[in-house]
Amino acid sequence: MFKKILIANRGEIAVRIIRACKEWGISTVAIHSDVDKNSMHVRLADESVCVGSSQPLNSYLNIPAIMSAIELTNAEAVHPGYGFLSENAEFAKILEENKIKFIGPSSKLIKMMGDKIEAKKIAKKYGLPVIEGSDGGVSDLNKAEEVVKKINFPILIKAAGGGGGKGMKIVNNMNEFEKLFLAAKTEAKKYFGNDEVYIEKFFQNPRHIEVQVLSGKNRTVHLHERDCSVQRRHQKLIEETPSPILNNSIRKDLFEKTVNMVSQIGYEGAGTVEFIYEDGKFYFLEMNTRVQVEHPVTEMVTGIDIIKEQINIAFTGDTALNQNDINPRGHAIECRINAEDPSKNFQPSPGRITMCHQPSGFRTRVDGAIYQGYNVTPYYDSMICKLICHGRNRTEAIQRMYRSLDEFIIEGITTTIELHKKLLNHKKFKESDFNVSWLDKEKII
Repeated sequence: MFKKILIANRGEIAVRIIRACKEWGISTVAIHSDVDKNSMHVRLADESVCVGSSQPLNSYLNIPAIMSAIELTNAEAVHPGYGFLSENAEFAKILEENKIKFIGPSSKLIKMMGDKIEAKKIAKKYGLPVIEGSDGGVSDLNKAEEVVKKINFPILIKAAGGGGGKGMKIVNNMNEFEKLFLAAKTEAKKYFGNDEVYIEKFFQNPRHIEVQVLSGKNRTVHLHERDCSVQRRHQKLIEETPSPILNNSIRKDLFEKTVNMVSQIGYEGAGTVEFIYEDGKFYFLEMNTRVQVEHPVTEMVTGIDIIKEQINIAFTGDTALNQNDINPRGHAIECRINAEDPSKNFQPSPGRITMCHQPSGFRTRVDGAIYQGYNVTPYYDSMICKLICHGRNRTEAIQRMYRSLDEFIIEGITTTIELHKKLLNHKKFKESDFNVSWLDKEKII
């Protein structure tokens, strides 16, 4: 096994990776910005290296500084977590050239599946249904209008080079098309350095379903699905598994096609294939070539440590799992706890945590990096921790989550804890009568 791994990330996911490494007996190196020197991941790691100042470009995205940290500490491998450099093909390639193991797929596969247009072509090639739209990236207005005439409104414009809701516009008619097309191009250029967008049919009431996979040279296995349909402006708030709306026939078809594609492209590591689901039909959305924020719900029902499996695949090249080893039990739900004020349009709420009491108890898990006295800075994503609860069924999982949220005390900053309690108690959530547009349309928040 690896002797030393550098974690190219921060916050709760860095803590999560350090814990998995310790269970493997692997030494860990934390990188951090100057404002993160007292962070939990720095405290838990065996070694730490400051790689720059507070702005991500100067620290967690600073490839030369991270390469220096690798050399300084003699790390054999790098775990990128999610976000930052986790899907940066250039970073993975530099590591490959320097004989440092990137815990994830090859740079070639990251680049291939990170290009949404190329990924769509690959999915179609291997039998996954895809959304009707442009065959490639579009930057010319006239060509864009030709695509629109073929598929009709409403349509969705998305940045070809990235995600996270940036450069994404919903267009309902031709009168607003030009303005929103140009706005999407501008945002795409600003956030991803590429003004190409692609256009596809927009679904009015879809669910967001994703399939977790682990793949080695020997085989590909799936760890069933997650339902991530409780979203606000394309950002996930609550995730759960299994999806309350799927039947076994639909699952079987979805899993077989997903595993086939992932296996055929020669994927190695943990990955997630995301789908839009509406009116009984699935459509390929994208593939994330990294671990997901919501991976704990899958771990709770399968009993499989996805991070440890990632590390094992990176070291051996193979997955130790057979499909028969994966037998999910019960239901799990995750709530993302953000340092935000829902009453003020989700304005970030940085500051010092003056009181922190985290819930515990039967089948209750907190993945976080906060503590009493911790200073939440304004420089990074506002998610400060995740609360995950498991039950024998969905009803029990909801009850346990509500009880756990009720125990969660964070003072000094404003969080989304009360919002989650409101959502869990909502009739539509309890009856699973919602879709990705639910919170934006009904203005529940």
